[in-house]
Amino acid sequence: MSFKTRYCLGSTTNTTFGLHIELNEDPNQAAIREVKEEVGLDIELYERLLPFKEQNKSYKELIPPFFMNIHKISDTHKHLAMVYFAKSNENTIRELNNEKRAEWKWMTKKEIEDATDIKSSIKFYALKALDELSGK
Repeated sequence: MSFKTRYCLGSTTNTTFGLHIELNEDPNQAAIREVKEEVGLDIELYERLLPFKEQNKSYKELIPPFFMNIHKISDTHKHLAMVYFAKSNENTIRELNNEKRAEWKWMTKKEIEDATDIKSSIKFYALKALDELSGK
């Protein structure tokens, strides 16, 4: 299997990975940690949008998300979503936490295109990630 040709998607919740940033981490570190916690995959964030690499004691250039959105959870709660693209050299999905979650699965581009139960925004992001990571 070529991991660049598949996208990991929660099949019943119609979502990708959640991301909550801890006090001691930046958004890039949080994205890597959350994927590891959710499905046990070690990932590398895709760096194409990183303008330059620089890091020292007082400064770190972050990999920017490919997309951002804000969506309402309730009348008093909104989420800001940062959509990162990432690669993994493994494909075994292992739900590591005890939360009741959707069954995660790998989907091909055709499976995503043909699916009728995926939110349009998730489908858009998934297809863009597959195109970007496959070099199209």
